[in-house]
Amino acid sequence: MSSITVWFIRCAMVYFVIAVLLGIMMSVVGPAYPIMPIHVHFNLLGWMSMMVYGVGYHILPRFSGRPLWSEPLSTAQLWLANIGLIGMAAGWWIRSVSGSYIILLVFSVAEGVSIVFFALNMLKTIKAALPPKPAAK
Repeated sequence: MSSITVWFIRCAMVYFVIAVLLGIMMSVVGPAYPIMPIHVHFNLLGWMSMMVYGVGYHILPRFSGRPLWSEPLSTAQLWLANIGLIGMAAGWWIRSVSGSYIILLVFSVAEGVSIVFFALNMLKTIKAALPPKPAAK
C-alpha cells in the first residue's frame, strides 16, 4: 500500500476510537452539546471519510490501470482533511462557549476543500483510464 493509503487508514482508526469514546461518554451523561456534533463529525468525516479516502487511493488507481493523478494533491488533502476536522471539533467547542461560529466556518471550508481535492484526484485518475480492448475474434 502507498503511504497515503496507510496514513488515511491510520487516521480513520484514531477518529473511530475517539468517536466511540465520545459516544460512551454521551451514554453516561446524555447527548450534550457540543459533544454530539463532535462525535458525529469524528464518525462521519473522521472514521468513514478517512477510510473511504484510504481505500479510494488504494483501489481506484488499480481499477483504472493508471497511477494516481497527483500524489502531492493527495498529501495536501491528507493534511487539510485532518486540520479541517480537528479545527471543526475545536470550532464546535468554541461556539458552545462563546457563541462565535467563525472558527467552525473556517475549518469547515478547509474540510470542504479537502473533499474537492479528493474528488478531483479520483476523477482525473479514473478519466485517464484506457478503454478496454475489444475481444479477439
